[in-house]
Amino acid sequence: MSYDVKYIGMDVHKEAIVIAVLNEGGKLVMESVIETKASSILQFLHGLRGELHVTWEEGTWAAWLYDLLQPQVQHIVVCNPRRNAFLKEGSKSDKVDARKLAELCAPGCCDRSTTGKTDYGRYVSWGAVIRPSAKI
Repeated sequence: MSYDVKYIGMDVHKEAIVIAVLNEGGKLVMESVIETKASSILQFLHGLRGELHVTWEEGTWAAWLYDLLQPQVQHIVVCNPRRNAFLKEGSKSDKVDARKLAELCAPGCCDRSTTGKTDYGRYVSWGAVIRPSAKI
């Protein structure tokens, strides 16, 4: 029995979050739009099975979202969109952005090199994996 891994990209806005979920092979298996509310986000994540790897861009909601999701998922990536050329390439829409963010988590999909360090007090954003057990 293999352990299922999901790569989740979140394009976060004030009223709604656009979410893309990729499987271990990098195939899009789900897209959704949910309210930017803790209960809605947690309900969505609890409906997914397996190891969850989540990413979103730095912004107004980044620290709040990190605090909410850190106990719920195995890996978090918070990226700096100004330093990540991958997010600037091609078409721009919330669905496209969410999928690109999910691809940042998936192995082999793109370069996961450090994109800069920002200290928000509660977390450090590296543009690379931040493990919940890490002492920051």
